Amino acid sequence: MAVASRSASGWALLLLVALWQQRAACSGVFQLQLQEFANERGVLASGRPCEPGCRTFFRVCLKHFQAVVSPGRCTFGSVSTPVLGTNSFAVGDDSSGGGRNPLQLPFNFTWPGTFSLIIEAWHAPGDDLRPEALPPDALISKIAIQGSLAVGKNWLLDEQTSPPTRLRYSYRVICSDNYYGDSCSRLCKKRNDHFGHYVCQPDGSLSCLPGWTGEYCEEPVCLSGCHEQNGYCSKPAECICRPGWQGRLCNECIPHNGCRHGTCSIPWQCTCDEGWGGLFCDQDLNYCTHHSPCKNGATCSNSGQRSYTCTCRPGYTGVDCELELSECDSNPCRNGGSCKDQEDGYRCLCPPGYYGLHCEHSTLSCADSPCFNGGSCRERSQGASYACECPPNFMGSNCEKKVDRCTSNPCANGGRCLSLGPNRMCRCLPGFTGPHCELHISDCARRPCAHGGTCHDLENGFVCTCPAGFSGRQCEVRILLDACTSGPCFNGATCYPGLSPDSFVCNCPYGFVGSRCEFPVSMPPSFPWVAVSLGVGLVVVLVLLGMVAVAVRQLRLRRPDDGGREAMNNLSDFQKDNLIPAAQLKNTNQKKELEVDCGLDKSNCGKQQNHTLDYNLAPGPLGRGTMLGKYSHSDKSLGEKAPLRLHSEKPECRISAICSPRDSMYQSVCLISEERNECVIATEV
Repeated sequence: MAVASRSASGWALLLLVALWQQRAACSGVFQLQLQEFANERGVLASGRPCEPGCRTFFRVCLKHFQAVVSPGRCTFGSVSTPVLGTNSFAVGDDSSGGGRNPLQLPFNFTWPGTFSLIIEAWHAPGDDLRPEALPPDALISKIAIQGSLAVGKNWLLDEQTSPPTRLRYSYRVICSDNYYGDSCSRLCKKRNDHFGHYVCQPDGSLSCLPGWTGEYCEEPVCLSGCHEQNGYCSKPAECICRPGWQGRLCNECIPHNGCRHGTCSIPWQCTCDEGWGGLFCDQDLNYCTHHSPCKNGATCSNSGQRSYTCTCRPGYTGVDCELELSECDSNPCRNGGSCKDQEDGYRCLCPPGYYGLHCEHSTLSCADSPCFNGGSCRERSQGASYACECPPNFMGSNCEKKVDRCTSNPCANGGRCLSLGPNRMCRCLPGFTGPHCELHISDCARRPCAHGGTCHDLENGFVCTCPAGFSGRQCEVRILLDACTSGPCFNGATCYPGLSPDSFVCNCPYGFVGSRCEFPVSMPPSFPWVAVSLGVGLVVVLVLLGMVAVAVRQLRLRRPDDGGREAMNNLSDFQKDNLIPAAQLKNTNQKKELEVDCGLDKSNCGKQQNHTLDYNLAPGPLGRGTMLGKYSHSDKSLGEKAPLRLHSEKPECRISAICSPRDSMYQSVCLISEERNECVIATEV
């Protein structure tokens, strides 16, 4: 507890010191430097001499400008010195007798540029320098000046003479630390922290440190060339890229994650390079350029994703033109010449007596007996050439070939015929089969496409369509795919490849969680808004229908009322002259009675001579022993036929009445008289 108390006291003390320093801070200081005081006679202002000498100290009063300096409050401040000397003396620059020279008069307001100054020299008989401790006549001299004074470091020298004394001094006004301007009113304190990075100019304006800018030098100057929109910085000479950008100056966009052979112009884009396609530019559309599969100078043509076709040069065959054809297989040499393959074709080695590219020309004549196997020779072109007529079973230019099963060249499509005794056989070129090489063999028959690739037979070869994960002419090359190829995400989630080839991220649909979206999330049952809305709507419709029904009923009930009032107001002059007030109805004739027929369907009289009158039945007795309310307001009197017996003052009148509908305020009354005279009776409800 004691430790906590001491800690609280320490914090309170620090707070008080901080507040005192803030309160004591001043914007400027008026400095007065006393240099020399002369009182050669050693007398006071009253003329009385000081004994043994005038021990002199000064009181200084600084106040606002006054045209005529008058005593009063020192509005700008005041200061006193200790005893500085006796009679005449010089005042040093440093402290003297515990005082300070120059004297300091601080102020914490805007310096107005003008002032009034009062300097008093006093004699101190003792050590107590308080005004109340001094004799009234202890004043030695008093001087007062006023004028204008600008803020500056230069001293203004002045000398004032007040017989019998003389005072020489200088003064100036300077701004305190962190205050600037002509009136010391501009506060500026250099700083290098989160709130600013600057120093102060002589006029108080801010000068930013290198690498900072802004009104208060709080904004760092980024690395030169750093993109304004794509980069930023938190300290000078820095360039931090925003999401989607990279590079030293943040001017290079980051392509879509997993983009293999593509670039971007905006972040997360994947624009494929030439020859590549697909969402991630990983599908090879120019297999010929990237892999050069065709051999021996063949021409390669792209025929789809990871597929191509090779057009072979003469003398070569195969899918990739990797097989060289032997031109001697077609027996181009004639007259028994032998064929020899060469790089650029073939060469026929002719037997003696023959020459030419295919040994087709002969140098022999019939005199050389060139015909074999009993053939007869005949000269041609005047002995320049000859022709052999061969016997049966022989043929050839010299009858050198025995006719056999291969003589007719039965092998098609470049097949070579081989005579094997009584049999013959055709040796077919690649791609053909059959007894005579007449059948074309599909290159896809041998299933050249590996790893489940689909083979497409072409005229000069085949093309394989490879499944995902494989490439090459025969789908023999396994390619590296991303981790999403195997479909690792469940429940319809979307898979995105990660930074490494074997990583992925699943974007789960609503209601599923987990690294592979494999866990369903139990959702709270939804509120049946549809059912509630339908119920509320039905209630509103029923309420509206009820209100309409009530309004219609009220309108129907008011129609008889309006008609009754209108009938009452539209009485004829004859009826109005013969109205009998209800108060005058009396039971005077026991034999004549008023019969009331209260049927709802009756609203007028059945006889022509009767007159209709609307009347209201008023409460009160209408006849002896008869109450009006009993029949006029009860359901029985209005809903059923019931007689209402009233008696007229005229015995000759027999009165009959018929009630109007139940809810009417007025009832139609038909009056019938024995004398054929109209008797009108009106009663009010």
